[in-house]
Amino acid sequence: MTRHFLNLSDAGSDTIAAMLQDAMHRKSARAGWPKGKADADAPLAGHTLAMVFEKNSTRTRTSFEMAMKQLGGDSIFMASGQMQLGRGETIADTARVLSRYVDAIMIRTDDHDKVEELAHYASVPVINGLTDLSHPCQIVADLLTVMEHGKALPGLEIAWLGDGNNVLNSVVEAAGLFKFNVRIAVPEGYESDSNFMAAAKAAGANITLTRDANAAVAGADVIVTDTWVSMGQEHAHNKIAAMMPYQVNERLMALAKPDAKFLHCLPAHRGEEVTDAVIDGPQSVIWDEAENRLHAQKSVLLWCLGKL
Repeated sequence: MTRHFLNLSDAGSDTIAAMLQDAMHRKSARAGWPKGKADADAPLAGHTLAMVFEKNSTRTRTSFEMAMKQLGGDSIFMASGQMQLGRGETIADTARVLSRYVDAIMIRTDDHDKVEELAHYASVPVINGLTDLSHPCQIVADLLTVMEHGKALPGLEIAWLGDGNNVLNSVVEAAGLFKFNVRIAVPEGYESDSNFMAAAKAAGANITLTRDANAAVAGADVIVTDTWVSMGQEHAHNKIAAMMPYQVNERLMALAKPDAKFLHCLPAHRGEEVTDAVIDGPQSVIWDEAENRLHAQKSVLLWCLGKL
């Protein structure tokens, strides 16, 4: 069966735990090496990844390209506007064609249905590099970062501030898989997807929704936020005004545990969802988090291609 990675539950908790261990091992084994040197075992030698982008990217593109390079394989960057996909070719036909050329496909797009359709018609693994519904690759990197900083996942208390977006949906999904708790502080009308919340609660996670940022953050192990206005969203001024009470600042961070860590998947709009004092402060681990996109995605690729 072809192994697609569209959401975290496609792999499951045991597999993601194995990914995290593999990522930590490979990251440690590369200490001091040039970035472009292949891992000692080069497990994806001869393999090629097609990377389809319908949304701009810094971290997703660079991390997947370098992931394939370090695993000994190759990658092909494909902007949708430069493909026949951008001129009306169907997703199904694109999936069939790319499956004849490459060993796996990563896509970064808007509508999650596009990823589902691509996976349905592709005969090679499809990886969700981001959709408007979820961002599973980011959360594998986030879990890796949290573990590296000495925090066990079961029982972890995570506070989410701001917009109930795709990243939060994947955080909530991870909570159900690894039995940690998420306190969500968002304005009315900006809640996360109810299906992800219901599934996580059914799996034993404690998912709390509040309008009180202070209550969400109090005693938390990890504070997470994300950009309030995503690419292409309209009515930004109204949304920003609604979000301002949920800005992560020094006063809010002081309510969390003394060793609490701050996460942000980037890019950040400094002065909106987070202040400079927090994102550049001692509790911020965002640069480790950004780097870990590379290490986490190497393990995702290995699992998808039957090497893990």
